[in-house]
Amino acid sequence: MEREIPRFSASVSVDEVVTALSTHGAVIVEELVSAETCDRIQAEMEPHLAATRPGRDGFEGSHTRRPGALLARSSSSAEMIAHDLVLAVVDKVLWSQKTTFQLHLTQAICIGPGESAQLLHRDQWSFDFFEFPSDMEVEVSTMWALTEFTEANGATRVAVGKNGLSDAEVGALTQEDTVAASMPRGSVVIYTGRTVHGGGANTTDADRVGINVDYVLGWLRQEENQYLSVPKEIAAALPEKVQRLMGYQMGAYALGYMDDLRDPIRFLREADPGADDTPTFDTHR
Repeated sequence: MEREIPRFSASVSVDEVVTALSTHGAVIVEELVSAETCDRIQAEMEPHLAATRPGRDGFEGSHTRRPGALLARSSSSAEMIAHDLVLAVVDKVLWSQKTTFQLHLTQAICIGPGESAQLLHRDQWSFDFFEFPSDMEVEVSTMWALTEFTEANGATRVAVGKNGLSDAEVGALTQEDTVAASMPRGSVVIYTGRTVHGGGANTTDADRVGINVDYVLGWLRQEENQYLSVPKEIAAALPEKVQRLMGYQMGAYALGYMDDLRDPIRFLREADPGADDTPTFDTHR
């Protein structure tokens, strides 16, 4: 089996990432944001990490904390959430007949000392385990390293090249079929909704902290409800590109309109009665 996740420098082209992702199911882009950006996000999220309880079950992890609502809690997180390279990759990888895509979830994931390896899974199983057609990518996921990711501290583990397996075949995979997405701070591992993966075991005495941001087709329900997670006054102050990515846009021709067929971004523009009401679909470009 393949034992390496393809990795590139921050100067990689979109097409190089897309090609490697379609074949291997995961790609690492090293040091895509600066250590200073990581420091800011980590400082902004620290009180929320400290206040969050560990997971509710074995899947979430008894030594793992997952605070969400990143756009409400960390203004600097937008630098990862709306990174141009990532959004361009998402746009090309997701189903070619889509109208829009949107944020699916945003969360920090802190794997603490003593945590065991997470059950291997596919992120798109959140849609009631519906087995989408094999040629249809509905979700793209990212995990950013706020701290260095190593095999010892719980780096995300990926079954490289196994993204073509049926859901039934995934059940036969074990941790030995995976490799660790080891990477320096500021790096990101990008993988699809059908990529088999899981958090690694942390055998060190320090936390492993990552930022998990996922994207999904505009006509699928978001895992994290952005409208409730991010207060209106905070959402209204974000760049329009981010607002529309959150879901303040039409998902397709007649999906998600506001009252009298208006663009839902009007909800954030009530103080600007002269704003254009025309629905817009290309905000991720």
